[in-house]
Amino acid sequence: MLAGPPGTGKSMLAQRIPTIMPPMSESEIIETTKIYSVAGILKNNGVMTKRPFRSPHHTASDISLIGGGADAKPGEISLAHNGVLFLDELPEFKRNVIEVLRQPLENGYINISRAKFTIQYPANFMLITAANPCPCGYYGSKTKKCTCSFDQIRRYRSKISGPFLDRIDLYVEMPELDYDSIQAASSYTSAGLMQSVVEAREIQHFRFANEKIFINSRMSPRLIKKYCLLDVEAERTLKQAMQIMHFSMRSYTKILKVARTIADLAKSDPILQSHIKEAISYRHFEN
Repeated sequence: MLAGPPGTGKSMLAQRIPTIMPPMSESEIIETTKIYSVAGILKNNGVMTKRPFRSPHHTASDISLIGGGADAKPGEISLAHNGVLFLDELPEFKRNVIEVLRQPLENGYINISRAKFTIQYPANFMLITAANPCPCGYYGSKTKKCTCSFDQIRRYRSKISGPFLDRIDLYVEMPELDYDSIQAASSYTSAGLMQSVVEAREIQHFRFANEKIFINSRMSPRLIKKYCLLDVEAERTLKQAMQIMHFSMRSYTKILKVARTIADLAKSDPILQSHIKEAISYRHFEN
């Protein structure tokens, strides 16, 4: 989740994510092409070779998101399979629309039931959401005054439930940038970041060669215990965080999965204290 005032680059950053994701494998190409063919939106009888990027409007219904209708066609979450589902202005979506994402986020698929049949569509997507801190967008801003009342802010934020936020791996606050920050040259390129992602994915494929998964995010509790080995300082830091922050069991497992991925990007076999601290910093804390 990307949170911050308007104009801080949330939407632009989300749209760039597919450019740093690894190329699709043959099996992913076949899966994605089948879904688009079933949905009847495959262009020129072609093949989907690029990772999907779906960005439904905040007025979208729950059926358009998860799929359904008389023909039980795949929805946005399945059309985003192997790619990115971007929900801009997340609190503007109806709460029931947001809540229907909880099950596919956990399982990677969605079941659609009708009177005479039930069909299962894959829905293994990367969810990226963007949200302003309040209705006017400037709560906590250093440059503009927020015009919202406390009650307006509370109602706005209450549209996103705690259980849904608990399923978010990374919560990133995006502050306003000053002129010098905007003009500063970046040492990162899409090609360089993609290479780092590809190398981390290769580490994960080798790690899970004898398992039924390929990436860290799909680790079960048994696999987390097997592959998320912490050094002494990292374990002490995580224990203290659990005692002070009262994280849920789901948050605990997500911290370990994110820390494992951070360690992979750093080409580190053990998970170090710095990796755990960074993973903890991405959890959502209510202001």
